[in-house]
Amino acid sequence: MKTIAEIKKEIHAKLINLYPKGEIDEFIFMIFYDVCKLKRTSVLAFSESIIGPCDENRIGQIVERLYNWEPIQHILGYSHFYENNFIVNSNVLIPRQETEELVDWILSDIEGENKRIIDIGTGSGAIAISLKKNRPGWNVTGVDISNKALETAMYNAKNIGAEITFLNENALSNDFMSGYGKFDIVVSNPPYVRNSEKVEMEANVVNREPHLALFVEDSDPLIFYRKIAEWGKFNINNGGFLFYEINRAFGVETVNMLYNMGYNNVELRKDLFGNDRMIKATL
Repeated sequence: MKTIAEIKKEIHAKLINLYPKGEIDEFIFMIFYDVCKLKRTSVLAFSESIIGPCDENRIGQIVERLYNWEPIQHILGYSHFYENNFIVNSNVLIPRQETEELVDWILSDIEGENKRIIDIGTGSGAIAISLKKNRPGWNVTGVDISNKALETAMYNAKNIGAEITFLNENALSNDFMSGYGKFDIVVSNPPYVRNSEKVEMEANVVNREPHLALFVEDSDPLIFYRKIAEWGKFNINNGGFLFYEINRAFGVETVNMLYNMGYNNVELRKDLFGNDRMIKATL
């Protein structure tokens, strides 16, 4: 049997030429929790201890798959997001920490119960389900162009215990959400990575996550934000809210676009890494 420190050292040696050290450290905490049921505090406090009942072969298999650029969330089968574990696969984006901040912003800023919410481009359902779990009185709808993504979202909603309406809709179509009435809150984390930015991204994202949910043409990087905002002008209730997660490179441009379209009180907020990442606007 090996100590925690010895296993950590082996993992770092295997992956250090592929991933940043900080990311490898996060892999290690996730692996020890999933395989050995050891919390982060135990991994840090008892690094010189021999680990108890734990499948070292399973740890080796996970590390080997990481070496082949497979996302750890796909290997473990889930991603932890806003207090719940979401099943993720190649059909949906892996929920990010920055998106948790967006959910937190909505929950901290919007009061009242009987609100009608739509999450456009719901993917795994992370945003919609997290909002519903924390505001049971809200009526939440999640829409996505991908039926495979919606299957995953519906599974997550059932597994986590959130009553959500899921619909197959294309946000760029002229008849998007026609006949469904108005909403109090529209939230979207749409595709926003330019195709030219692929070269800056790690292989475990570019090769393993759905391009349909990630990328937009360089010639029109704000296409989803513009289309959703145009739709929102006729489908957000008076005094309602629009929330976006955005490409950090287009914060000012997105704010100006919304003001030019008639939105008010447009607020740009940075994420915990200091990047322009979220926008709130009102009608």
